[in-house]
Amino acid sequence: MNILERIIAHKRNEVEIKKKFFSVKSLESSEFFKMTRPSFYRAIAEKGPSIIGEFKRKSPSKGIINSQVEVDDVAKGYEAAGVKAMSILTDIEFFGGDELDLQSVAAYSRIPLLRKDFTVDEYQIIESKSIGASAILLIAAVLTKKEIHKFTNLADSLGLDILCEIHHPSELDKLTPKNTILGINNRNLKTFSVDLGHSQDLIRQLPADSLKVAESGLSSYEEVKLLFETGFDAFLIGENFMRTPDPGRAAEKFIKGLKQEIR
Repeated sequence: MNILERIIAHKRNEVEIKKKFFSVKSLESSEFFKMTRPSFYRAIAEKGPSIIGEFKRKSPSKGIINSQVEVDDVAKGYEAAGVKAMSILTDIEFFGGDELDLQSVAAYSRIPLLRKDFTVDEYQIIESKSIGASAILLIAAVLTKKEIHKFTNLADSLGLDILCEIHHPSELDKLTPKNTILGINNRNLKTFSVDLGHSQDLIRQLPADSLKVAESGLSSYEEVKLLFETGFDAFLIGENFMRTPDPGRAAEKFIKGLKQEIR
């Protein structure tokens, strides 16, 4: 069983346990459920390149990345740095995340928040709305066409944007017209190795009118500039910022340097 298969198996079991303790009705009673959160789509559609700063404590491939910083401090730093949106890992077992991380930031920040997790059940989409997310992640490699259509329609009905992650051209057949934000992950989800060339190869297969997000393994202005010129609109960067003592400051320096690079 590869890493991805282990994560998905654990996630399905985790969701079933949650259902026993927290009903859908209780999720829908959340104050966040009644709110309209800032649009993830509109934020990253602004003239780019748009940087999405990520909060991630650890990963299965790299172990502990940063266990010292607090999510609220990172969020405030990212917002001051000028990131267009923030991605927050909420998977506990493999990434050291927590729904409370996202909920805490959503309580005061107007920056759009992407709930970064492995969505395998409609329950998680309702839960995402209840904790203050603006958008959810759907990974095409682990979902059927039927699931993607069902999950997309539910998220859309709740006012959530959807970042749909693609790893192979064949997965494009699973998508609906509502899947207008498409991400290409440079990380192989089976081995967790990184290949930036993957984004350059696959972007040619994406619909021209979609918003295109490059994810994982980005660490230099040159890489982002190259992918921006290739056609990407937004760039999800986590580890490059999170490995520093002050991720917000690292994001600020990166964004300033990037602007100078692409003038």
